[in-house]
Amino acid sequence: MGSLPHHGGEGVGRRDLIKRSAAIGLIAAPGMGLLSACASSGGDGQGKAKAGEKTAKNPLGVNKTAGMEFVLFDGGFGKEYAEDAVKIYEKDFPGAKVKFSATQKIQSTLQPRFNQGNPPDLIDNSGAEQMDMGVLVGKKQLADLTPLLDAPSYDDPSKKVRDTLRPGIVEMGQFDGDPVWIMYYAYTVYGVWYSQKALDSLDEKYPETWDEMLKVCAKAKKKGMAGWTYAGKYPYYIPFSLYPMIGKVGGVEVLNAIDNLEPNAWKHPAVKACFEAYYELYKKGYILRGTPGLDHIQSQTAWAKGEALFIPNGSWVENESANVIPADFDLAVSAPTGIDGSDKMPFGTIWASGGEPFVVPAKAANAAGGMEQLRIMLSEASSKSFTAKVKSLTAFNGGTDGITLTPGLKSGVAALQKAGTNVVNPRIPDWYVQLEKEKIGVSGLGEMMAGRITPAEAIKRIQGYADEAAKDTSIKHYKHQ
Repeated sequence: MGSLPHHGGEGVGRRDLIKRSAAIGLIAAPGMGLLSACASSGGDGQGKAKAGEKTAKNPLGVNKTAGMEFVLFDGGFGKEYAEDAVKIYEKDFPGAKVKFSATQKIQSTLQPRFNQGNPPDLIDNSGAEQMDMGVLVGKKQLADLTPLLDAPSYDDPSKKVRDTLRPGIVEMGQFDGDPVWIMYYAYTVYGVWYSQKALDSLDEKYPETWDEMLKVCAKAKKKGMAGWTYAGKYPYYIPFSLYPMIGKVGGVEVLNAIDNLEPNAWKHPAVKACFEAYYELYKKGYILRGTPGLDHIQSQTAWAKGEALFIPNGSWVENESANVIPADFDLAVSAPTGIDGSDKMPFGTIWASGGEPFVVPAKAANAAGGMEQLRIMLSEASSKSFTAKVKSLTAFNGGTDGITLTPGLKSGVAALQKAGTNVVNPRIPDWYVQLEKEKIGVSGLGEMMAGRITPAEAIKRIQGYADEAAKDTSIKHYKHQ
């Protein structure tokens, strides 16, 4: 989540949250008027910074005296890494004033500014109040980042920025054709996170088949530990391990069909098998009691305290839970458990992709400055700073030399190496945010894992939601190329 809103902390009600998300394509806050009235492509030139001279040290032609505004999502990765990158920008352009701020309320803070035509120059569009990326792209409210990607990299002028990025990062930022609308800065490993120490105490290794998973959970239960917990209030965390499991069992084409909103995509036998497997965790009492009422922080805290063995999550969890994870926890991540030997893809198949989506608004006053700030952040030094501070990889393909890797980060790197080319990247979370979070997550998987509907009912419900989205002419639809 890639760009999933995974580490917000605001106490906003879920339904209020989704209403706000839906409003991005329909109406603004009271008194703001219709969003569509000012969602035309490009800027109108008012208040735009004049272009600067393009030089070897300033390949994007940044105006050296123009102000630059950068708004960061204040979440699990903190803000120190971004503040460090801002200092480099200020050193490179000493005549420019940078306005930097961090907030958890991205949408409620910035949506009115999009509506008014005066958005910041660079935005980390993440968190529970993430603005719907598909809507922003569909309404042409974002600048194409191709000039950044084709610019010389900050470290090596002989390499373009695009040539320094991890596989799949550029493609993730594309929605329909060649333009790249989003730069996913973090590189997230999604999967099943656990304490290796706890697993060793059960005299077990990570289970590769579902029968083995149930056996491990039964052992844990006998020792007073639940097999699983998850963010019950935000059940769109469940797909972090469920989606790659579906891909492992049925092949990547099943995930592509789901992303493409194809008829009956959710009725594939692989989906049925995986839903039934997860539901078995509920039926056998292997899920931590009270989990449906826990948010992401509460579930992670219970897990860190040893109340549950496994949790579906992304690699930000190591930093976000650093204050509750014991020193001897020995944090580890694994690709999801499969069903059995008949699975289409091998054990080790994992979901890894870009996270922390950075965007430059089409109407930004200093779009070149926003892109230059990203160019700095995609340098080796900034990448190392991020990795060392927040225990996560970046989109820069490197940046780990000389850094002592933390247990979770080391495990994530090992999981990527084991996966090799067997890396899946579901797009429905960033193509259709509301569908993914409120409908598939809360109304479908959340209800099933709480035992309020069966797997068959969940599949029927989710397929219905997908069909509605496919027929909804008010939203832009995307497909795998």
